[in-house]
Amino acid sequence: MPPKKKFSKEQIVDAAFEIARVEGLSKITIRKVADKLGSSIAPIYVNFNDVEELINDVVKKMITINQQMILEQNSGDTFRDIGIASLRFASEYSVLFNELMMKQNEYLKDYNQEIGNDLVSMMKESVTLEGFTDEELMNILLKMRIFQGGLSIMVANGLLPKDFTNDKVVELLDSTAEDVIVAARLRKNSK
Repeated sequence: MPPKKKFSKEQIVDAAFEIARVEGLSKITIRKVADKLGSSIAPIYVNFNDVEELINDVVKKMITINQQMILEQNSGDTFRDIGIASLRFASEYSVLFNELMMKQNEYLKDYNQEIGNDLVSMMKESVTLEGFTDEELMNILLKMRIFQGGLSIMVANGLLPKDFTNDKVVELLDSTAEDVIVAARLRKNSK
């Protein structure tokens, strides 16, 4: 009998991620991952108790990819980088983006609060956002996430006009962010 193949936890998560990228998180099964690896299900159960634990690790991988996309932007304006990275993720991983944004799920429940705090910390580095309190930054972030979520859904589903290039999408994102920030400053200064 040939020896059983051994797979690292990372290899298993990568195989599950590829399934999710094409079919969605809900389509990940232990059997599909094993088939993708050319293996029995045993190596997967050595590393994961069940499919939910595996899916949670796939979601962590998605978060890591998104955070890496933010760092790759490196425009000098962290707030802008966050927005562009989200649009890029929606475009490159449209199936995953749609599943997370369009379907009720438990995967990002805790993440939303955690990422909100992380993003506010990153936003403090932006010169355009100087002088805002954490609460004001969280409010600006929420408004932009609402706008950006809608825009990202349109990008992921090809719903923008044909002549709407990536540059036009970024321009729209930039002008909306500017509008939100200017309105927040006016509100702050009128108090």
